[in-house]
Amino acid sequence: MTLDNIIQFILNPVLPDWLLIVKFIFLALNLFFIVTIALVLLRTTWLKRLIFWDIKEYLTFRHYGLPRIDKKWVKIKEKLDTGSEPEAKLAIIEAEAILNDILQKEGFLGQTLEERLNKLTTNVIENIEEVREAHKVCLNIVHDISYRLDMKESKRVLDVYEKALVDLEAL
Repeated sequence: MTLDNIIQFILNPVLPDWLLIVKFIFLALNLFFIVTIALVLLRTTWLKRLIFWDIKEYLTFRHYGLPRIDKKWVKIKEKLDTGSEPEAKLAIIEAEAILNDILQKEGFLGQTLEERLNKLTTNVIENIEEVREAHKVCLNIVHDISYRLDMKESKRVLDVYEKALVDLEAL
């Protein structure tokens, strides 16, 4: 075999028919695996976390998992505006539950809200001491049936929670 024959064989090989069939089988398998990988990526949240969540965070300047609670907060304010003590107590309990959910979604560690609040500093929430006091008021509401709460105090507690939620960029 001469050098020209070897170069011709490499550049223009004559393939048997069975090798062409094997080539098509592997091509079909390749396409099957590419489609399977694409479907798996679209069905899982991995691709969303990798690309879409980052884009949304960049464009909105907010964490992706952090829900907007504007509608809930309006309902809480409406409960306070009724002037009823039970409604005001319920509004405070709901406001604290929202704060707890936001802190959990942000990744602050602790089993209870009190543990999470004890780990926070003024860098995260400027009025952290007031939030701790508001938490004590909420604990009194929940655990003491005879606890009396006037409207001025309930408005102050809700303002503290509102300031904390603004610091966390949830409002």
